[in-house]
Amino acid sequence: MERADEERPLLHVQPPTSPQDAASEYARDGSVDINKQPALKNGTGKWRACFLILGVEFSECMAFFAISKNLVTYLTTVLHESKVAAAGNVSAWVGACFFTPLFGAFIADTYWGRYWTIVVFLPVYFVAMVVLIASASLPIFAMSTDHGGNVHRIVFYLGLYLAAIGNGGVKPCTSTFGADQFDTTDPVERVQKGSFFNWYYFMISTSSLLSGTVIVWLQENVGWAVSFAIPAALMLICFLVFLSGSRIYRFRKMGASPLTSIFQVIVAAARKWHMKLPDDSSLLYELTLPSATDESHKIKHTNEFRFFDKAAIASSPSDKEFTVPVSSWQLCTVTQVEEVKMLLRISPIWASFLIFYSVSAQMASTLVEQGMFMDNRVGSFAIPPASMSIIGVFSIFIWVPAYETLLVPLARRFTGKEKGFSQAQRLAIGQALSMLTMVYAALIEMRRLAIAEVKGLTNQNVPVPMSILWQAPLYLVHGAAEVFGGIGVTELFYDHSPETMKSLCAALGQLALASGSCINTFLLGVVAVATTHGGAPGWIPDNLNEGHLDYFFWMLAALSLLNLALFVHYSVRHRGKTSC
Repeated sequence: MERADEERPLLHVQPPTSPQDAASEYARDGSVDINKQPALKNGTGKWRACFLILGVEFSECMAFFAISKNLVTYLTTVLHESKVAAAGNVSAWVGACFFTPLFGAFIADTYWGRYWTIVVFLPVYFVAMVVLIASASLPIFAMSTDHGGNVHRIVFYLGLYLAAIGNGGVKPCTSTFGADQFDTTDPVERVQKGSFFNWYYFMISTSSLLSGTVIVWLQENVGWAVSFAIPAALMLICFLVFLSGSRIYRFRKMGASPLTSIFQVIVAAARKWHMKLPDDSSLLYELTLPSATDESHKIKHTNEFRFFDKAAIASSPSDKEFTVPVSSWQLCTVTQVEEVKMLLRISPIWASFLIFYSVSAQMASTLVEQGMFMDNRVGSFAIPPASMSIIGVFSIFIWVPAYETLLVPLARRFTGKEKGFSQAQRLAIGQALSMLTMVYAALIEMRRLAIAEVKGLTNQNVPVPMSILWQAPLYLVHGAAEVFGGIGVTELFYDHSPETMKSLCAALGQLALASGSCINTFLLGVVAVATTHGGAPGWIPDNLNEGHLDYFFWMLAALSLLNLALFVHYSVRHRGKTSC
């Protein structure tokens, strides 16, 4: 903080003649333009810049959903992978897409900044889409598949994981770079910043809706290459438009990386493991900041996880008085230590959502495979199984306003809480609804298998006469689970994370999604090995009519119930400490 305050005056190389002129001419939050000059208030930032950034996010989401919505169909019908292998590979790729933003955020916060990270990684994403277009259209790859070769598979997976790398650089930067375009010291721009996030999530939902309808229909009826080419062309256009607006963007100075600060605490505490903590916590090292505003960013010492307090032990009087420069890898402030403790306190809640996101992974894998073995005709129209996910999108559109206008006021009457539900209650409801989606999916599969047996279709690899619309309530319930659980845990990470680690905790939320997908991949692998002994078809064979996908859904429902019980137990025990 002291370093930033010392450097800030250097930005104003041509100060206006009066403070009033300065306030009106330049952004007051220290923002600079592309030339590292003070950002003009009326010539940079705000909505004119945000529209260009939102275009990048829209094109990135279109590409992601164009791949993910129907990926399991491509793997099973084009690459001829087994049902269980395809479901596992989908989860692995989705997990990679939600894991790489952690590294993208680190690169942006520590080295390149958000703008240049987008500029570098968006072309990587575009190249990935070109590789996917080539793998889906060039005859040489089709020939290699027909003859059992691996060229097609290698090229396709190369494109997939290049897309995951590109996603990792773009995803964590668009929302934060967009928020950087508003001066939080200006009341009007502060309100506009809140509107930006509304439009940001609206863009994500819109791209999901278009991909689940138009793009999936093109994949099923026109061709895979066309469905990849459309988001690729959109991405190229949005990238060029984004570059054209470089002179109107506002840029923030990069500070110390939150990840670096965490590692400094761990290393400093480990180096002093043999030292005894003082009985008086006021003897631990803390900076004296120059203003009351800066002092308000300090975090008071707590007695949990006391081992990490050793990072703040001053080894000598010179350390405490700060008369001799001391490396942060040897001595950390109490505030740094408490930031690490705050992350540790919310880690059990983070862990409790791994099973929640494992259930979410079924929406793009096993449930699509289930839909392939159901009657997808509604009148003269055939619904692509992957398009059923748009019901979940519509469900979120319905549940968000219903939650705000109906459920919260109703709950407020009974609980007396301003938000109606406590955060723990909201998350528990979300996890319970997630469990119910798996119960319902298992019941659907039991009914589908019963019809297959009655109709004599057990040994036939064909859909059974059971409408795919039976899946609709499942997606509606899962949409409600996302509103209560998914959005709720994002809010909790924001509320209970340190001020300097808001972006990092947002990335940790993405990491929970990635970890949930990886757990799903692991579970599918275990099921495949454990249930196919002695020539048995297993729970998830290529012909689902002779398998027991319902057993897999029941297993996830049981894990969700156990996870819910552990979450409630933790919430009750730590109610006073977390205030969630």
